Amino acid sequence: MKIPNKFKEYIWLLNTIRKARKISLADINRKWIQTDMSGGEKMARSTFNRHKDAIEDIFGLYIDCDLQDGYKYFIGNESVLHEDSMQNWMLSTLSVNNIISESLSLQARILLQPVPYEGEYLKTVIEAMKKSVRIAVEYRKYGTDVPNHLTFEPYCIKLFKQRWYILGHFHREATAEKPKADYFGVFSFDRILDMSLTDIKFEIDPDFDGQEYFNESYGVLVDDDTPCERIVIRAYGYERYYLRDLPIHKSQREIGHGEDFADFELTMRPTVDLSGHLLSRGNQVKVLAPEWLAEEIRNMHMEAAAMYTPEER
Repeated sequence: MKIPNKFKEYIWLLNTIRKARKISLADINRKWIQTDMSGGEKMARSTFNRHKDAIEDIFGLYIDCDLQDGYKYFIGNESVLHEDSMQNWMLSTLSVNNIISESLSLQARILLQPVPYEGEYLKTVIEAMKKSVRIAVEYRKYGTDVPNHLTFEPYCIKLFKQRWYILGHFHREATAEKPKADYFGVFSFDRILDMSLTDIKFEIDPDFDGQEYFNESYGVLVDDDTPCERIVIRAYGYERYYLRDLPIHKSQREIGHGEDFADFELTMRPTVDLSGHLLSRGNQVKVLAPEWLAEEIRNMHMEAAAMYTPEER
């Protein structure tokens, strides 16, 4: 994707301030003049101010000034860039796209993972969320060729492991024929066959917080019957370094280490997708607690190993 020049300047300015933590306009210009974008000209204060306003409008990030520290600029709400926030995703995605778009001559040497294009559905869901109307979906879940017709309230969307998901809220007042219904469901965009807006309005729960809803989950599975609990895993060899750089969950913290291992504590729901992830790490990860989860992972390894046992002849 070709990034417009103005966006390149916004991204450069944000990344420059973010990297420096605090920086004066004079120091910004010293860095700016070294870029091809500058054309050898300093960034005028009026241009800087327009860029600052545009960055707040587009990214929701505001650039503040510390008058007590030599008029140095900093990102006032930088904390959102350390979270699974839309601002962080937008900035990192546009930054990477900008770098790659300038490197087309190396396209055979830059290997990427494909992400299914879900632009039309994504646009429809966002429109529904803006208008606060329900959406009608033809959805075919795994294991069946017969699609279901669903109508629900789109509460939020989530990107996880290269797939887009929508959290739908199902609400129905009690009638003589049917009891009251009030529950959530998660649906993968790539299993949707058709989607359209309805004219049925809804009001989102004012206390709903998407980040909080998935806060205790590994991915998109939220099982109310699976309580949140303390999990301790031991990572061996290089895996301990991977976990330090890419935590399984934001609650993860290192609580001990040995010559060739490190122990990590997590507080989250041990749902089936977490079990699958731990299983995929093979002999590089061992569950220490809780005992029932360690036994579950052990049994899954045993069942997998049994699939490779030569049949008796």
